[in-house]
Amino acid sequence: MKLWSDSWINGDRIPARFAAGRLDGGSGVGFSDNLNPHLAWSEVPAGTQSLAVICHDFDVPSRGDDVNQADREVPSDLPRVDFFHWVMVDLPAGLGAIAEGEFSRSFSARGKPGPQTLHGARHGLNDYTGWFAGNPEMAGQYFGYDGPFPPFNDSLVHHYVFTLYALDVARAPVDGVFTGAQVREAIARHVLAEATHSGTYTLNRRLT
Repeated sequence: MKLWSDSWINGDRIPARFAAGRLDGGSGVGFSDNLNPHLAWSEVPAGTQSLAVICHDFDVPSRGDDVNQADREVPSDLPRVDFFHWVMVDLPAGLGAIAEGEFSRSFSARGKPGPQTLHGARHGLNDYTGWFAGNPEMAGQYFGYDGPFPPFNDSLVHHYVFTLYALDVARAPVDGVFTGAQVREAIARHVLAEATHSGTYTLNRRLT
């Protein structure tokens, strides 16, 4: 199975319009266009009953002590964890592409609605749900795609991996409100094939 995008070349820097955060004209950061990227695929294996998409960043600091502090950087040797930016299941097996901006065209405070979405698919919660949980103005359930917004002082450039899964079931074995970690575990035994497309992003002016 092959996966590609017209939004950026595999492995290149992700353009700011696909991110949730961007550098502003001064010395700070702000929200960006938050468009979901174009994704297209081919050579889906026989027996595929549905497709799933997961986007995750594996460079997220495991502790928040130094995050977004102007007087220091997040150390590069700090252990890193996964942060899920997009979780979608039950895409039709015959679908061949997702259009740029089809599922997300802005960043929505308190999150986009879900789980039901286009093409009869279902969105899971992305990890901005936990990130904003303690913020009265932003707290909510963040379904669907919300793009990169790494710490502006992180010493690492972050990597974002979009993975397409071909599944042997028409409906992914998750119910109600679900997360990226739950989906990865639930579909593990149903994956016929998978393919990835990745990109990088940073808001650290020293690294741009």
